Amino acid sequence: MTNLITGIIGLALVMLFLGFMVVWVKAIPLIVIVVGVMTLAVIDFVQSLRAPNGARR
Repeated sequence: MTNLITGIIGLALVMLFLGFMVVWVKAIPLIVIVVGVMTLAVIDFVQSLRAPNGARR
């Protein structure tokens, strides 16, 4: 349960920070990179929630 809460808070803060950066710097390559990085972060978060406690991938 702790991993879920801290993960959601962490992802939300990173998305907020990167969202502000994308709004300020409107460059297509930056937007593509931010979307790719956030997609990978969410995938990793979901996979870490599904893994048994203490298990390594």
